[in-house]
Amino acid sequence: MKDGFVSVACGTPPLRLADCDYNAEQTFTMMRSAEQAGAKVLVLPELGLTGYTCGDLFYQDALLRGAEQALATVLEATRNLEVVTAVGMPVRVNNKLYNCAVIIQKGSILGIVPKTHLPNYGEFYEKRQFAPAPAEDDYISFCGQEAVPFGAGQIFTCENLPELVLGFEICEDLWAPESPSVAMARAGATVICNLSASNEVLGKDRYRRQLVTTQSAKLLCGYLYASAGEGESTSDVVFGAHQLIAENGTLLGEKRFENGLLLSEIDVQKLCYERRRTQAFGEAEEKKNYCGFTLTPVTTKLTRYIAPKPFVPEGKEDRDARCREILLIASLGLKQRMEHTGAKTAVVGLSGGLDSTLAVLITGLAMKMLDRPMTEIVAVTMPCFGTTDRTRNNAVILAEKLGATLRTVDISASVRSHFKDIGHDMADHSVTFENAQARERTQVLMDIANQTGGIVIGTGDLSELALGWCTYNGDHMSMYAVNASIPKTLVRHLVAYLARDNAEKDEALRDVLEDILDTPVSPELLPAVQGQISQKTEDLVGPYELHDFFLYYLLRWGYSPRKIYRLAQYALGGQYSREVILKWLKTFYRRFFSQQFKRNCLPDGPKVGTVALSPRGDWRMPSDAQWTLWQAELETL
Repeated sequence: MKDGFVSVACGTPPLRLADCDYNAEQTFTMMRSAEQAGAKVLVLPELGLTGYTCGDLFYQDALLRGAEQALATVLEATRNLEVVTAVGMPVRVNNKLYNCAVIIQKGSILGIVPKTHLPNYGEFYEKRQFAPAPAEDDYISFCGQEAVPFGAGQIFTCENLPELVLGFEICEDLWAPESPSVAMARAGATVICNLSASNEVLGKDRYRRQLVTTQSAKLLCGYLYASAGEGESTSDVVFGAHQLIAENGTLLGEKRFENGLLLSEIDVQKLCYERRRTQAFGEAEEKKNYCGFTLTPVTTKLTRYIAPKPFVPEGKEDRDARCREILLIASLGLKQRMEHTGAKTAVVGLSGGLDSTLAVLITGLAMKMLDRPMTEIVAVTMPCFGTTDRTRNNAVILAEKLGATLRTVDISASVRSHFKDIGHDMADHSVTFENAQARERTQVLMDIANQTGGIVIGTGDLSELALGWCTYNGDHMSMYAVNASIPKTLVRHLVAYLARDNAEKDEALRDVLEDILDTPVSPELLPAVQGQISQKTEDLVGPYELHDFFLYYLLRWGYSPRKIYRLAQYALGGQYSREVILKWLKTFYRRFFSQQFKRNCLPDGPKVGTVALSPRGDWRMPSDAQWTLWQAELETL
């Protein structure tokens, strides 16, 4: 449960119809297996102690007494198990029979939740035997225990992990327009468990999967779904033991046509953060039949997948689709800005690096949308002390292949004159030496924009802005920053996508894009060594792969340094040692806090993803905020 991760399980035990003793043994055996696997929450199928397909046998006292005795057996056999388990069974209350989830832990009943919506169509006829949940909650005596909470919508809160709040609904409840889980979530439930007996017909599994993932997204919750399987009657239908675990719209695990356990971990801290951030539920509903329980704090072993590059889809089809979407959003943003300002040209500083390459390619797409000639893109190369032949040549070839108007402005003499004016020694390669070049380039671009009646297109990306890896009032400034919300790990894929897209149309353009992709990331502000780049960004500030990982979990989910460090080791530990991850995590936090003043005066730029740093949109932070709390936590790692 450390860091908010709770190990959860769906289970479908072997079943014999109406053989309650056998079903009880299989139930407590599965509970023991789940406990041994580390699960803290287990959901089992609907009416699992009797079988769902008993039909009119549910009228028989023998079956109902057998089910209650089976529960007593399970309670006795699991007195030492703390896994909170939902067991399905029929329950008699006031001469009515209810299809119920009985919530048990450590040999005690925490509560009983009756089914609200009873299907009575097609192959289902539950209203023949069962009554829907009563409108009023109550307390009943059941299975030797007094004052057992009975009612739909009740929630169960973990006393020592208050972010873990459980709600339970049964099969058709999820299909209904007004699912009980909605009220449960509004009352604070973060994990919804569904005991189900949903038979298999063609296409139903897809619909079921869609229901579960959509409900988890809509309610910002974890959703555990366990359906009946082998052992149910096959007179007319077949049950496929479909098990699903979802979290906020993401499917974490799935099994079908196989009895047994499905395990994963729900991040309840993440869910609570998202609810606070979005204020999704407004005023909370009153808790119904609130019942608390405790769990032994442990470090949950992670088995769920954590993407090492959270901004980049791993499948080629999904990745290409994301690239197309980003390019469309960014180019549409620039198109409108060009139209609104009446700009005659788009001026781009072209260095031969990844970011300026992406910026000029997006500009080209916008010009096509505007049905304007590519010559209205003014691509400016500004070689200076650190510029290499490779990057300069790539910039020239790229501009020519795009059909842009190319201008070369060697800024060496201007920068030397400036150094003379301010009394700076050329041999002093300090930050002044570097930043003077960046600011001179920005001045050149702004003035050329004035000359041509255009606007300057910014090239800096999201990762650089997070680290403050830009020169204030230098490359930090532009008139429209098309890359501002695109992280470095995605910049590379966007350029690669466009290179592939041009593979057959223009081999020379493809070749120059591929060479740019192979060029080390560098601002080229320090003199080259034997014609080679001497200043490599990732040697100085750390791998962008790590920084993008840190950035995603800091901004998107509000994770603590400790939790980010743990996940980075889990996702990227095969590439980076613990020491290396911690080193760059400390660098990330230090730079992120100290460089907010640059982000607070960013130019406009289109948001393309869920993480952005615009001071007008997603991230409002004082420039003088202290990082003491985060630093203190980092020092304990």
